[in-house]
Parts: sequence; structure tokens; C-alpha cells
Amino acid sequence: MLIEVKNLTKIYNKYLAVNNISFEIKKNKTVGLLGPNGCGKTTTIGMILGLVTPSSGEIKFEDKNISLFKRDEILKKFNFASPYIELPKKLTVKQNLEIYGRLYGVDNLDKTINDISVDLDIKNFFERKTGELSSGQKNRVSLAKSLINKPEVLLLDEPTASLDPDIGDFVRSYIQDYKSKNEITLLLASHNMSEVERLCDSVIMMRNGKIIDNGTCEELIKKHGRDNLEDTFLKLARSKDEL
Repeated sequence: MLIEVKNLTKIYNKYLAVNNISFEIKKNKTVGLLGPNGCGKTTTIGMILGLVTPSSGEIKFEDKNISLFKRDEILKKFNFASPYIELPKKLTVKQNLEIYGRLYGVDNLDKTINDISVDLDIKNFFERKTGELSSGQKNRVSLAKSLINKPEVLLLDEPTASLDPDIGDFVRSYIQDYKSKNEITLLLASHNMSEVERLCDSVIMMRNGKIIDNGTCEELIKKHGRDNLEDTFLKLARSKDEL
């Protein structure tokens, strides 16, 4: 097992954000992390990245406790992208990629930046400041940053949020294509159920900080007697009972 999350809990003051969750992610699989706003998805991702300290529980990567890793060891193997966390606005796209590439100690940095930039079609605004870009452009730059070190584990927090259908489909297609050509494990938090069905091998459903169900999209749709994943999500999100 590549990643093991065991009895993970996070309390902010008296607020229980994540409540004793456990799950596993196999190598080279894509797992969707689903749930309504405030259910604990982003906090869980933050703990896996080592940016948020758990109140209790543990996270293992390759059977080693992440909290015992040196930060540079994690940095080399993980990366992250979210439209809600912006890159430095006053730096150009190229400057951002160069700085992050150096932070990750990327070899052949110029070639790596060029290859990713061509693939994601961002070279035509390379010299523009990141703060001046559209949301779609920012998302593609953020995705480029997240792949700069060719991570073993990529955590994506709503990578297509607020994008128009065309750009959203471009980003999903790119992730799908990149995954088919590289050994990479993905944890994807998303509210777009068609995106989840398209990209994920399995899903974890959260509500109120707890995991309330998990399985493949097909298994959950059948189990809950719905026609698609969106209807299944709505049933689980609105249910008052523990499942």
C-alpha cells in the first residue's frame, strides 16, 4: 500500500474538522475524495501534505510515518494544486515555475519547464505576471507547478473549479493523459461528479468530518439505488443517518 491513513483526527480549538478517518491508496491509482463543503476534504489533504498537524492518528507513505520523514524527502515525492491557493501574483509564469523547480531540485529544469508548458499550452503568456491571468490560465499554471518535480503522489483540490466547460475538459483530459503515461498516484477532491467518474478508480465519501462510504463509482451507485454518481452524492450528503 502506498498511502495508509489510520484513525486520523483534526480538532481546531473545539471544532472537530476530521473525525477518526482511515483509508488506503494503492500505488498508481486515482482516488476521489468527495463530500459537501466543510466536510474535511481540504484538511485531510493538508495533513497528508504535512501542512496541517493531526490532532491524533497517523499517515504512512511506503509504510513509513510521514511525520517522521524529513521535509525534503516528502517534497521530492509529493505535490499539490488548488485554484484556491494562488502562486505569487507579482512573479511571471516563467519565474514561478523556475523558483518552484529550484525548490524541488529539478534536474534539466529548462527542458522540464518547456515540456510541461507546451503540453499545458501556457507558453504564450510566460512573461505575464501570474496575478494578471484568467482563472483558466491560473489553473493550468498551478497544474504545471504541481508536476514540475514529476511527483509520485499528486493531490488535487478541485482542479477544475470555476472553469468554463472547454478549459475544464482540457484540464481533465490532460490529467487523464498524464496519468496514462506516468507512474503517479492521485488523490482528487472534487464536486464535479462527471469528473470523478471519468478520472477515479475509487471514491471516498465524507460528511461532517467522517467517512460515510467508499468504493468504485459503479458500486456506490448500485448500492444506493441511484442512476448516477451525482444523485448518489446528493443522497449521501443530505442523509441524516450514519451509513
